[in-house]
Amino acid sequence: MIDLKDLRDNPEKYQRGAALKRVTVDIAAILKADEQRLAAQREFERLRFEQNKASTEIGRLKEPAEKKAAIARMGELKQQVKEAEERMKTAEAQIEPLLLQIPQPPDADVPEGKDASQNVVLYRWGEPRKFNFTPKSHVDLGLALGLIDFERGVKIAGSRSFYLRSLGAELHQAVLRMAFDMMTREKGFTGMTVPVLVREEAMRGTGFFPGGRDQAYDVDPGPDERFLTGTAEVGLTAYHMDEVLEESTLPRKYVAVSTCFRREAGTYGKDTAGLYRVHQFDKCEQVVICRNDIEESKTWHREMLSYAEEMLKRLNLPYRVVQCCTGDIGIKNASQIDIESWMPSRANDKDPDSGYGETHSASRLYEFQSRRLNLRYKDAEGKLRFCHTLNNTVAASPRILIPILENYQNADGTVTIPEVLRPYLNGREKIG
Repeated sequence: MIDLKDLRDNPEKYQRGAALKRVTVDIAAILKADEQRLAAQREFERLRFEQNKASTEIGRLKEPAEKKAAIARMGELKQQVKEAEERMKTAEAQIEPLLLQIPQPPDADVPEGKDASQNVVLYRWGEPRKFNFTPKSHVDLGLALGLIDFERGVKIAGSRSFYLRSLGAELHQAVLRMAFDMMTREKGFTGMTVPVLVREEAMRGTGFFPGGRDQAYDVDPGPDERFLTGTAEVGLTAYHMDEVLEESTLPRKYVAVSTCFRREAGTYGKDTAGLYRVHQFDKCEQVVICRNDIEESKTWHREMLSYAEEMLKRLNLPYRVVQCCTGDIGIKNASQIDIESWMPSRANDKDPDSGYGETHSASRLYEFQSRRLNLRYKDAEGKLRFCHTLNNTVAASPRILIPILENYQNADGTVTIPEVLRPYLNGREKIG
């Protein structure tokens, strides 16, 4: 949620920010609703003041007639206060959903663009492999080596479903374990196991609702409604919802591996084959909660991105780092940087850059989530301030298995296991 005071002072900033993100929102109408809410609040407070004043004066009155009139006036004021309070609550209820629609304005260094096609490549690492044989896709490799079973996955769970088998399952667990170990044992993050079935408050507080409601699975409609999360970001960021932290305890650094669920609404016919776009996957996610300082947030953004890059470097997978444009960073992010790994099966001879596919995403959100979650800290002067939050993927599987299988395949149909993963596979060097 945005700062309402800043919205009043700088409405053009938010109207332009929404336009840049391709979000339709009427800032003028929201400000009008805010004025009505403030007017209702002032009326309620005025009447309540008169009620308290009249109550005090009754005790000082001696004449029966005056006292009777004052009591009658008290009755009228009590009713007026009740009605004013109802008007105030109605006005507050009307403006809250409107405020939730306002996106966070993108940072000035985020390039303007309508969608992912206008994202900007910042730099690259590694050289895409040149094969001296015709490489297979991860689908063909997975089927031939008995690592993946799509047919039974679809039979059991429907489209975009799969089974990982044997060394396919072991490779999946090895990547996630390596990511978790790196973050907890080397980078000082606190490991967590988080709920993946959460209340609406957690989804709304982290910015996934209301805009992304069509992407979530609603598994428990009714008074106790619950939703399956699409990332551990929800559980990690909402962990301190409605809490006041001490500045000395910041930053809080959390990491979790969780099963994630996404409906992939709006992607009909897109990436339907293989492991790239599925409804259920596992992800190692990192979250940082830090002080309300823009430069500190930017520093953490770069640091968290470097962890994901280190993961890919250890796996020796070529990648490129992409600054997402205004139309591709979503409602909640001030800036988003993606990492796209080289996947030979996605390469098109007509476009040498077509072989990259997103495997990681790093975002900085400033106060946006904390305002929704009422997540604050007390600074050195005793002032309450909203925290800043950031998140980033360390590894998401089975998508990360695509570049591993395709880049490490051999002419004889076997797949070499990346050296860094071998300790998690009892020293095994090859799948074949």
